[in-house]
Amino acid sequence: MIARSLYAVLVCLLTASLVACASVQQELRQDSFSIPDFVLRYAPTLYLHSEELYFPTDLTTFLEHVTPRANYTPVANAPNPLTLTNLDQLGAAAHLTSNDDVTTSPAWLSGAAPDSHGLTAGINCAVIVNTKNDSSADVFYFYFYAFNPGTNVFSLPFLDFGNHVGDWEHTMLRFRSPTSSPEAMWYSQHANGQAFRYSAVEKDSDGVRPVVYVAKGSHANYAVAGTHSHVIPNLNLPFGALQDYTDKGRRWDPIGSSWVYEYDAGSGAFTALNGGPVEWLSFKGKWGDEAYPDSDRRQVDVFGQKKYVGGPTGPADKQLDRKEVCPDNGIPCILRSILVPLDVEAGS
Repeated sequence: MIARSLYAVLVCLLTASLVACASVQQELRQDSFSIPDFVLRYAPTLYLHSEELYFPTDLTTFLEHVTPRANYTPVANAPNPLTLTNLDQLGAAAHLTSNDDVTTSPAWLSGAAPDSHGLTAGINCAVIVNTKNDSSADVFYFYFYAFNPGTNVFSLPFLDFGNHVGDWEHTMLRFRSPTSSPEAMWYSQHANGQAFRYSAVEKDSDGVRPVVYVAKGSHANYAVAGTHSHVIPNLNLPFGALQDYTDKGRRWDPIGSSWVYEYDAGSGAFTALNGGPVEWLSFKGKWGDEAYPDSDRRQVDVFGQKKYVGGPTGPADKQLDRKEVCPDNGIPCILRSILVPLDVEAGS
């Protein structure tokens, strides 16, 4: 097995092949660790918007630029330096707050764009596998960005709200068994998202890996390219006051920059499958600044919505043991068999 992997590395280096290099990363991980094959085989391929400015961010790099604060005050006796192995020592009231004024656009907020092979440095993705008692499995693919610049109202660049430091997004694949192809897929979008049958979603060039289109700035995940209104949760229309934009820009293969974990729903415990730390997954606080008060010069009220909102919670807070493909948030779960919204301009 090791010899085969070394041969694959040589092929990757000599051919600079995207497919070869991606398969190398998967094969090397499986040689040394116990990642289930279906987790990698069906891992989504992402396409960032061609005009994206805020890219995936290495988790350790992010921690180097934040200070834990609660009620805008540094947390007493917080670990220093802050690392992924001591993050669980912080309480739920902690906000990982930027050391820099975000309005000055510090370079670290921009993350790192994927290279020509679709790969990024560092770790910016967590894959969490929840195998249930009936042998079915939900596999969550979490993606991290240091900054979300919010949404423009009516596409007006000066009228925006929902900006925040830290941005966790995810997709999820549901499998009836480890030997079957996925049944369904979830795409996170703002306060909700969309669910599709796996048979309906677009596949990458291998005909297996589902394609995800990442919205410019907001990083919401969509099944199709185009314009997406997100005014009404679970109703994705190609027009509206609040719009996301997706296209087939930079290709990103997150598997190359992922830690993979098993999740035990009974105990709530995580087990690392490829050497990653587990402590950070127990952090109950927020990945980003606390929403700025109205007295802060940066804060603006836009039609009752704030320009800057608080950062999100981490992967463990995203209903890893959900019953439906969708999270249980009071909104009906619609499992779609066709891709929507239709791209009117493309005539599809």
